[in-house]
Amino acid sequence: MILVDADACPVKEEIYRTAYRHKIPVRLVANQYLRHPDHPLISMQMVDDGFDAADDAIAEMAGPGVLVVTADILLAERCLAKGAAVLSPKGEAFTANSIGGQVATRAIMADLRAGLDGQGIGGPAPFSKADRSRFLNALEAALRKLPHD
Repeated sequence: MILVDADACPVKEEIYRTAYRHKIPVRLVANQYLRHPDHPLISMQMVDDGFDAADDAIAEMAGPGVLVVTADILLAERCLAKGAAVLSPKGEAFTANSIGGQVATRAIMADLRAGLDGQGIGGPAPFSKADRSRFLNALEAALRKLPHD
C-alpha cells in the first residue's frame, strides 16, 4: 500500500499512474475532501482538522510493506520507526540512517527562523520538473524494494 500525506502533495497524479501499473492500493489521508480518481485501488481517508490528525492516522497505518509519501520529516521519522519505507514528493528517500540528521537540521532551521523572525531565511525551493522526475524514479525503486504478497 502507498499512504499519501495528501493535503499538499504535488505528485498525486504520478502516484496514481504508478499504482495502476503496479496494482498497488493508494490511500490518501487529508483533513479535507480531495478529488481523486474513482478507481478500486484509490481510497481517501478524511480526518478531523486537529493538530497532526492526518499524521497520526498515517503513522497508525504505517508498517512493513507500506510506502509513505510525505514531506513532513517528523512524520517520516514516526513511519520509519514502524518499519515503513518513506519517500518525499521530491524523490528523497528517508532512511533510518539519514532521519536523525534531517530531524536535527529541521530543528536548527526552525530555531533560526524563530530567532530572525523569518527574515532572510527562505523556505524550500519551488517544486520543479526535475523534482517530479526524481520522484517518479525514486517511487519505482521504492516499490521494487517493498515486500510483495
